Amino acid sequence: MTRFVAPDPWHALRGFTRARIALGRTGHGLPTDALLAFELSHAKARDAVHQPFEIEPLRAALNAEGLATLDAHSAAADRAQYLRRPDLGRRLSRESRAALEQARADAPELTFVVADGLSAFAVAHHALPVLVAARAKLSGWRIGPVVLARQARVALGDEIGEVLGAAIVAVLIGERPGLSSPDSLGIYLTYGPRVGRTDAERNCISNVRPEGLGYEHAAHKLHYLLTQAKRLSLTGVALKDESDVLDAPGVALASERP
Repeated sequence: MTRFVAPDPWHALRGFTRARIALGRTGHGLPTDALLAFELSHAKARDAVHQPFEIEPLRAALNAEGLATLDAHSAAADRAQYLRRPDLGRRLSRESRAALEQARADAPELTFVVADGLSAFAVAHHALPVLVAARAKLSGWRIGPVVLARQARVALGDEIGEVLGAAIVAVLIGERPGLSSPDSLGIYLTYGPRVGRTDAERNCISNVRPEGLGYEHAAHKLHYLLTQAKRLSLTGVALKDESDVLDAPGVALASERP
C-alpha cells in the first residue's frame, strides 16, 4: 500500500483467497490499481462469453490422443441467439441430430460431450487434460467418440446421449465466468440420458482448473461418480460424491472390492 491508500486491518487474509477483499481505500473510493484490476477481470469475463469455440485445434489434439470425435450444433443459430434463447441451446439442430443418428454404431457405456457453454476459454484450456486423465482411470469402459458441441447448454448432452444410445453422458462445459475465474470448466453426468431430464438427475463437478479443482482430482471424482452411476443405474440427488473417502489407505470402490 502507498501512503495515499488507507489499508484494511484484515489485509493479511488476502493471502488465503482470490476474492476481492481488504483492497483498502482512497478517500471514499477504491485504489486505482484495484479498480483497474476489477475492470480487467470484468473484460475477461465478457470475452469468455463471446469467444468462439475453436474446435479444430481441440479435435487435432484429441485425435493425437487416439480419441475419435463427432460434431454437434444446438438449435441456436449463433451466439446472439444462444444468449437470448437458452432453450435452443438445449436441443440439437435438425441437421446435427440427423448426422448423429447416421453416425450411431454400437451403444457406448459412456459418451463425453465437450461443449462451449458460457466460456469457450475453459474448454480450450482444460478439456483435453481432463479427458486424458479420466480415460486413464476408465480401463474396460466402452467409450464412444467425443462429441464437440457448439452453442451448447448442459442439457444438450441428454439429447446427444439419447441419439447415440449411451448409458451415461458426461458433459464438459464452460461455466458462467466469474470475476476471478473466466475459464472454469464444469462436468455434468447423467445416467440414462434423454430429452427432458432435469438438473436433479445429474451430478456436477465444478470449478475444474489449476487454480480450483485440479485435473487429477477432477478425474478422481469423475471416476468415482461414473463407477457408482454404472453400479446403481442412477445419477443426481440420489448419488452422493464420497470420492474423497477413497483417499484413505485401504479404501476401494464397491466395484473393486472382492
